[in-house]
Amino acid sequence: MSTPFLWHNGHIKPWTEATVHVSTHALHYGSSVFEGERVYATPQGPAYFRLADHTRRLFESAKVYEIEIGYSEEAINAACLELIRVNRMKSAYVRPIVFRGAGGLGVLQKNGAPVDVAIMALDWGAYLGEAAERGADVCVSSWQRPAPNTVPSWAKAGGNYLNSQLIGLEARRGGYDEGIALGHNGLLSEGAGENVFVVKRGKLLTPPASAGILAGITRETVMMLAADLGIPVEERELPREALYSADEVFMTGTAAEITPVRSVDRKPVGAGKPGPITQTLRQAFFGLFDGRTDDRHGWLTPVHTAAKEAA
Repeated sequence: MSTPFLWHNGHIKPWTEATVHVSTHALHYGSSVFEGERVYATPQGPAYFRLADHTRRLFESAKVYEIEIGYSEEAINAACLELIRVNRMKSAYVRPIVFRGAGGLGVLQKNGAPVDVAIMALDWGAYLGEAAERGADVCVSSWQRPAPNTVPSWAKAGGNYLNSQLIGLEARRGGYDEGIALGHNGLLSEGAGENVFVVKRGKLLTPPASAGILAGITRETVMMLAADLGIPVEERELPREALYSADEVFMTGTAAEITPVRSVDRKPVGAGKPGPITQTLRQAFFGLFDGRTDDRHGWLTPVHTAAKEAA
């Protein structure tokens, strides 16, 4: 999955030269925050999808854990753009990560301990593979999302994904593509790495931001696209059985994009295949990148155009 170059602590360098010490704080305590971003091939060349929004969330996550990034948002955006150019990529999955470096083994680092910042760009297709087209088979996991005031779910932090790994491992052992977690109150939360939407009688329903979820950027995108298309959307608490009685279910995320769900706990969802509202939203979403959907919200940042404007 590697590419020739990545960005590390202010410099473009060969992939193999970006290394960290085994005493790195994030390795021991999960003290990292990161983003997942997509670059799509468009008629105007490679373009980032919602780059500024992802970078803003990276800084918000770092603020929660009092990690000083050491670069401005503008500098991180410029590095993301440069990385695609030097790797000559037409499309990519991009991973900026900020983490506490080597500076002692205590839970709290000493003042002045280093913070590392890196950005990787990879060739990475659909996160759930063939399920992205045929529809995913998912289960409701026995693992729950953490309760409020335990770990902040709005921060995209590395340590949060230990819970996601447990959900995903359980799903894989059961022969499923993915797992969906309930919250501490027994109500729907989110997937191991995706937000969840339920379609019922033409209305789009999704758990609220208070349900122990990462308030996803793709989640917000889908809600805005639905509004543009006249599809009613409601954030509300949902019980587990909402998945079983749904007309359609789909999951969203930067990696997963918009992935239909065809069964939950081996119970078919609707007709057991991607439904019409899911398909309409998928067409509107992917249409942003081939010109079928007008980028009325200014979500795309063309890599080469941005470089010329900066110059």
